[in-house]
Amino acid sequence: MKHKRNVVILGILLLLALTVVCLYLFVPLRGNIAYILRLRTHKVLAITLTGAAIAYATVVFQTITNNRILTPSIIGMDSVYQLFQTIMVFFWGSTTLQFVDQQINFVVTVVLMIGFALVLYQALFRKDGTNLHFLLLMGIVMGTLFGSLTTFLQVIIDPNEYAGLQSRLFASVSRVNANLLILGGGLMIPVMLYGLRYVRALDAIALGRDHAINLGVDYGRVIKRMLVLVAVLMAAATALVGPITFLGLLVANISYHMLDTYRRGPLIAAAIAVSVVFLLGAQLIMERVFVYSTPVSVIVNFIGGVYFLYLVLKERTAW
Repeated sequence: MKHKRNVVILGILLLLALTVVCLYLFVPLRGNIAYILRLRTHKVLAITLTGAAIAYATVVFQTITNNRILTPSIIGMDSVYQLFQTIMVFFWGSTTLQFVDQQINFVVTVVLMIGFALVLYQALFRKDGTNLHFLLLMGIVMGTLFGSLTTFLQVIIDPNEYAGLQSRLFASVSRVNANLLILGGGLMIPVMLYGLRYVRALDAIALGRDHAINLGVDYGRVIKRMLVLVAVLMAAATALVGPITFLGLLVANISYHMLDTYRRGPLIAAAIAVSVVFLLGAQLIMERVFVYSTPVSVIVNFIGGVYFLYLVLKERTAW
């Protein structure tokens, strides 16, 4: 019965995501239809790629940390992105090629963010296993440090340059072009497909470290590979559209509540569907209700922030 119920709910979520996609693409549709459809299709693909990567990475990250409140942003990915964008504008101005050219900016940003994650992992992982708690603590410290440096540089930056920088620091699918979609998709899709090889191992890891080892999982090796996978997906998603802090927390926990299962495969699929619905729904509200006056990240982070407070208060009540 549980399996049938989960299949029905997952089907409903996928149908809902498809419905939102169709609403965004075809309602309303007037004027230069070919141009409008091409523009909206680029946005839908960007949202789908970003939402899928963030949802996938969050479910994996929460599985290996055994915590449903933590998100990959805790290791400082968003802070690295914001610091890099600010440094470029501070030293070279908003007209620098690395800042203006979207493809160069995407590649350099992804390389730096993945490099930061790999250096952090290499420094904190011991040869005899993993040290996740220390990793999370250092992630918080480094994120705070980078955030403080970013704020300091933004305070002393030229106001006109800062105005141009602001557009990079908020999530936006409007600046994503076809070349960026090819770069982002070419990186994220193979990584997500590779991660499917470890879905069953993640099912065992969700039971705890000792149970996973007893079931034959090479715990340290799988954890390290999954953390690299999370770093790549979050780096690519952030570089593609910008930071969206609470999206992963929101969609992952909704999928946990909706599906009565511990299997990571269905949970990841449900989280991706919910992520597309939320991101595309927020884009619809931003375009049709607020007329581009409010960034998508503000809408998503507001809802996600409220939900985060609810989760914290719920856990506190349980204690």
